[in-house]
Amino acid sequence: MSFNIYYLSEQEQMDTLTQQDPSHQNTGWNISSIIDLFELPFMDLLFQAQQIHRANHTPNEIQLSSLLSIKTGGCAEDCSYCPQSARYNTEVKAEKLMPLEEVVNAAKTARDNGAQRFCMGAAWRNPKPHQLDEIARMISAVKGLGMETCVTLGMLQEGQAEQLRDAGLDYYNHNLDTSPEFYGEIITTRTYEDRLETLERVRNAGLNVCCGGIVGLGESRRERAGLIAQLANLSPYPESVPVNNLVKIKGTPLFDNQDLDPFEFIRTIAVARITMPKAYVRLSAGREQMSDGIQALCFLAGANSIFYGEKLLTSGNPQAQADQQLLERLNLKATGAQNHH
Repeated sequence: MSFNIYYLSEQEQMDTLTQQDPSHQNTGWNISSIIDLFELPFMDLLFQAQQIHRANHTPNEIQLSSLLSIKTGGCAEDCSYCPQSARYNTEVKAEKLMPLEEVVNAAKTARDNGAQRFCMGAAWRNPKPHQLDEIARMISAVKGLGMETCVTLGMLQEGQAEQLRDAGLDYYNHNLDTSPEFYGEIITTRTYEDRLETLERVRNAGLNVCCGGIVGLGESRRERAGLIAQLANLSPYPESVPVNNLVKIKGTPLFDNQDLDPFEFIRTIAVARITMPKAYVRLSAGREQMSDGIQALCFLAGANSIFYGEKLLTSGNPQAQADQQLLERLNLKATGAQNHH
């Protein structure tokens, strides 16, 4: 798909976009140019984001993904936002890996409700070989239903991404969470480099990358810009970019965090859209806490994918029916993501 530049005569900052490489590759979004975007008047930022969105995507289409936690709780990591960490006293109980049949039934339900992509999440630091064999069977079964497949399983070792690919995996999700500078405030059990290494393994195996982050962790705007810079300068940048708004869970260290201003969240969506024009920008966790109006502004800012259905790993997600009604009220229709690649 060719990339068209729309110049907004009064805004020189569009010049950065002439650096856009058609092969999905950015040439040098730096933190200060991203902060400049964040600091634009809100309406100008959304206008610019919507123009870039229309140059690269079909307007008024939303990609629907469904997410299932196939292995909940008991994780050894200390991610301070996560109720699945074994270190925090939350209401999430550690469970075993879900049986294949249950996963397939959940995928069928998601498909029948209109989801095109089925994402399976397991709360592991990294999967062991026998666990990966079971996951591979799940991927093949879900792929057999005619759905796109995505998994998030933690860090991958050498050869594991290839095994997942051979089973029929389309996307691997592994979020960067936040900027390198702020990362140590949130997680100490694995490094930023560990995350980048897993992303590299996924890329080298020829899989699509689903990679985003979480805002509202207590980071500054500069640190939000740092996260976007990391994502936009991955080569190529991710096909799918989930932007999560922190869901505060009792028992986790971030439970008492101050809420992020919803307009700052929308700005983050817009900046992700401008810096990664061809990516699917997904409105992810925290959507249940958002009013319909805020969600609509997120779509205007360039979000064109949502997690859809009953449950988002362990936090609630608006039910499929409410989502369908919202999309109808906004005249948005579900799209098949496969026409994108």
